[in-house]
Amino acid sequence: MNEVPTVTAPTVQMLEWIAEQPRSYAETIEVWKTSCPRLAVWEDALADELVCIDRGCVLLTAAGRELLCARRERPVNRSQRLVT
Repeated sequence: MNEVPTVTAPTVQMLEWIAEQPRSYAETIEVWKTSCPRLAVWEDALADELVCIDRGCVLLTAAGRELLCARRERPVNRSQRLVT
């Protein structure tokens, strides 16, 4: 089994956004591409092989799906809960 990479909260948000419905490359780039080197969500997801581009569509890879599943199955620490 491959090791799941450590990712930032924005990267997880992007993976969840892609998992919701089919996304085009153009739509994904418009929403997630940034010129800020400290917030390279799209570039990090590509480099970590969490997403791929297939015929103009952005898809989660097996590693991306595994990461989302692992995060959903992880118990929530009370100190990590958000107060609304």
